[in-house]
Amino acid sequence: MGKMRKLKKPAVWDGINKSTHSFNPDRQITKAKHGGKIRDRCTIKRLLMYRNFKPKRNAQGKIVRPAPFQAWVTPGTQARVEPNQRWFGNTKVITQGALQKFQDELGRVLKDPYQVVMRQTNLPISLLNEKAKTARVHVLDTEGFETTFGPKAIRKKPNIKTTDLGELLATAESSADNYDVDKDRDLMRDVPDSKSEPREMIMKAGQSKRVWGELYKVIDSSDVVAQILDARDPMGTRSKHIEDFLKKEKPFKHLFFILNKCDLVPPWATKKWVAILSHEYPTLAFHASIKNPFGKGALINLLRQFGKLHQDKKQISVGFIGYPNVGKSSVINTLRGKKVCNVAPIAGETKVWQYITLMRRIYLIDCPDRKSVV
Repeated sequence: MGKMRKLKKPAVWDGINKSTHSFNPDRQITKAKHGGKIRDRCTIKRLLMYRNFKPKRNAQGKIVRPAPFQAWVTPGTQARVEPNQRWFGNTKVITQGALQKFQDELGRVLKDPYQVVMRQTNLPISLLNEKAKTARVHVLDTEGFETTFGPKAIRKKPNIKTTDLGELLATAESSADNYDVDKDRDLMRDVPDSKSEPREMIMKAGQSKRVWGELYKVIDSSDVVAQILDARDPMGTRSKHIEDFLKKEKPFKHLFFILNKCDLVPPWATKKWVAILSHEYPTLAFHASIKNPFGKGALINLLRQFGKLHQDKKQISVGFIGYPNVGKSSVINTLRGKKVCNVAPIAGETKVWQYITLMRRIYLIDCPDRKSVV
């Protein structure tokens, strides 16, 4: 009787490569030969990409295997990119209701001066600026379909005073005969619009282009902008032009009010003005004095809160802007507790902007005086 020979079972491929090559991400090696870390799957893919970026050639120099994305097909063949599920792996779909809710909530937060949107670059802020909806003229708002078509249509007839050309000519001739040059208000006259009178030199302070350039330098260099207002006339020393500019061009900068010289008005007036101005921007009552200040602690705490909002920056800059003689330099001297900026009872003492260190992470910028355009 012959010997029985056992047949070997065919190897079953389990989908795992058991080789110990350094380019095999499934190898069962925990440590490298020289004690270093083994390559992970991402590193292997990157190295293979570097390795296969050139075409393979034979001894005669002919391309045997083309480089990735450089293959060719025979003439007449329709090339087609192979579809892959990974194309759609990083996409997100949002419903119209969720998008509308996001627009309403984010728009409400952006309009609230007491709330701050962190990491605005990661949010689709452009969805809120739908200019196409507002730029288009809505004709239906002025004239609807009911008043234009149907039985209730309103026919607008032109108001013609004459019926034929002869009556129109007679009307034009009578108007020309009754024309009076002195009573014509639409006639262009050579009368000057203003008269030259002697002007005080103090009124010219803050009107030069150089000072306006210094103002915009301060705004561009500041992360936080503090507008100083005079408690005796808060609305008169408030610059709507700068506020609209910051809201439109620099929405990522923070703006707040400092109601300075509150010691010159009654306490009830200061309290009421703070309540009125706080509806639009954060407002602090302040009295600038090196020895006996008021509101210094609250202002420093507010600046520290702004510093915590910008943890990604090494330091933040706070720019102080305002009308002449509202006390910008005096506020900075009060925060430092000593005289670091020159002050004077006349306008135009501060000629150029200057940096002052308040803390390790907070810098103050003193702005020259300017008279804003309301």
